[in-house]
Amino acid sequence: MKDPKQFFQFASYLQYPCGLLGLFYCYYPVLTDFNGVFTNLSVYFIEVNKAMVFFGLGVSLSTLQDTTKVQNKFSQWVYDSPRRTTFFLGLMTFLILLFLILGMVGMFGSNKYLQELSFGLISLGVGYVGLLKAAIEMADYQRKNQLADKNEPTQDSSVAIR
Repeated sequence: MKDPKQFFQFASYLQYPCGLLGLFYCYYPVLTDFNGVFTNLSVYFIEVNKAMVFFGLGVSLSTLQDTTKVQNKFSQWVYDSPRRTTFFLGLMTFLILLFLILGMVGMFGSNKYLQELSFGLISLGVGYVGLLKAAIEMADYQRKNQLADKNEPTQDSSVAIR
């Protein structure tokens, strides 16, 4: 490939198999042993931990996409308003801190269930850190585009020089 950006954009499509593997691990204990899941929650939390690892990897891979393009209408709606953008980025920051703090508490704490989820929470938090960086880049790019569109002279406002 001549353009390395294109390689990373193709690699970003690996987020979908990672998401599917995450979903598989969420539902695997329920599908294989429906009655045993509810009697032994630690088995379910082990599988959810695996799911969060794959979700975190998928989120990390999604940040390889082109940040100059808005991916969907909801993202465009968020980036159209500085207030919504600030709220959205703040919410992402809160979630990142929540995932990382819960993961660290689980890793060093004594709660059995949180210990089983700790590695998945940390990997999900780290994945969201990359997503936050990409969202900030997208917001900055969209803001610059909006400012450029406002500063362009229109045909009606141009004055002909004679």
